[in-house]
Amino acid sequence: MADVVLVDELETASGHRFGLVTLNSEATLNALSLAMIRLIDPALERWARNPSVVGVILQGAGAKALCAGGDLHELYHSMRQAGSGRNAYAEDFFAREYRLDYRIHTYPKPFLCWGHGIVMGGGIGLMAGASHRVATEATRLAMPEISVGLYPDVGGSWFLRRMPGGIGLFLALTGVPLNAADALFAGLADVVVPDAARAEVLSAIEAARWSGHAATDRSALSAILTRYRAATVPESALRTHFDQINEIVGIDDTLAEIVSRLQQAADADPWLAGAVTAFRRGSPTSAALAYELRRRVTYLSLGDVFRLEYDVSLGCAAHPDFAEGIRALLIDRDRKPSWTPATLEEVTPAWIDEHFVMRYTGAHPLADLA
Repeated sequence: MADVVLVDELETASGHRFGLVTLNSEATLNALSLAMIRLIDPALERWARNPSVVGVILQGAGAKALCAGGDLHELYHSMRQAGSGRNAYAEDFFAREYRLDYRIHTYPKPFLCWGHGIVMGGGIGLMAGASHRVATEATRLAMPEISVGLYPDVGGSWFLRRMPGGIGLFLALTGVPLNAADALFAGLADVVVPDAARAEVLSAIEAARWSGHAATDRSALSAILTRYRAATVPESALRTHFDQINEIVGIDDTLAEIVSRLQQAADADPWLAGAVTAFRRGSPTSAALAYELRRRVTYLSLGDVFRLEYDVSLGCAAHPDFAEGIRALLIDRDRKPSWTPATLEEVTPAWIDEHFVMRYTGAHPLADLA
């Protein structure tokens, strides 16, 4: 089981070391499992305390993906067994996943995430908080949780809220895929580097003399990545449609108003038409949750956001759409989910409020996150 994550260290010319974590489940596109989380988080904690380790690198094995999201199969089986009652597996999985994501966001040393290939859902959760986020020519990011009856979690309520204009809510409602240029524009990546240069970047890290001072070493790592930066990047459809998205997603608009304008705009724009198709196929409850979370997190700290998302994710596990979405996409693969409620008009405020109810006893499992 330990082979699902490879944990190593790179020796550098200054005698310091970089921790190296490789997600190693190519068959699942490195989908993030509970077993993986249990291996990664202790390594990061250990390296954070070790003064001889000056930084961390996170990558995915194979040429296809950093991480295609969370491993949903066990979650599905736990939801089928627990129904609307307490779900011990979901409680453990989300607590550990969000704690890992929070650790990356607040890591005290340079943290390089090599976001090559598919980076979706839980994969973005791993990448979003890194101090140095690399996209490549093959990077394809997305938060398509609306298609499985969830919502953009793993801190999505935090970083989507901080994207330019109305982009964050637009992405939450449509799950549109992003390329490297889109990732730069949305603030999900810091630099584009050809994947062919990955070995050279690692060699440059090994050859560098690190100081052990976090701010200085972050600047030195940025300089290395700049040396290998791609000469060109593809066009960003997100940037091209930025003004249209802002016209669709107003700051104080109701969800019904946003959806109406989104569907009208799609009639004249093929790219927006694809986004609307994904929205129409998605869970109405997921759309309403994404909208409500955007409203509720405005003044919350990062720790508060993860605590709120934990409550809502357990709420999703106790309601029908999450299990139904996984069934349709990954279990039966008929891609014909039967959502409850079936339309956005049927989603009531009371139904959404039910997803925010605490479903555990005692202190919050993430109470210690600052």
